Amino acid sequence: MTVALTDLFAANGGLVLGALGVLFAVALAGIGSAKGVGMAGEAASGVVIEEPEKFGKSLVLQLLPGTQGLYGFVIGFFIFLNLKPELEVSTGFMYMISGGIIGLGGLFSAIAQGKVAVGGINILAKNEEQQVKGIIYAVMVELYAILAFAISFFIMMQA
Repeated sequence: MTVALTDLFAANGGLVLGALGVLFAVALAGIGSAKGVGMAGEAASGVVIEEPEKFGKSLVLQLLPGTQGLYGFVIGFFIFLNLKPELEVSTGFMYMISGGIIGLGGLFSAIAQGKVAVGGINILAKNEEQQVKGIIYAVMVELYAILAFAISFFIMMQA
């Protein structure tokens, strides 16, 4: 039986590892974005109920944590386009690592960005003229998602 599993992995291991890369990229970054956008949306809803005219300005802050899910989708999609049954294990492993980097980077940065966006929405609620500062704070977190996206892209292209 051990020989059969070894043969199965040797024949399909690259494809399985590559598919895991797609899973990590899309699911983890998507979960982070959903959590971040959700937190910011809750805070924005509290502001908009009292001051509906602030909808557009609060929407900017709410959308920022959604970019990580987009980055994960892009990496996952590119990996998916390269999946084939005869994919080498080493290539599949590189795809899995690529997906894992953007997945984890997106997961944690989107949640952190959601928390910062909530703070920015609080700025909007109390002192609308200072809203840009809240946006800048939230955009600073985006840098780490962009770095994860970049290294994931470079690893994927090397595979």
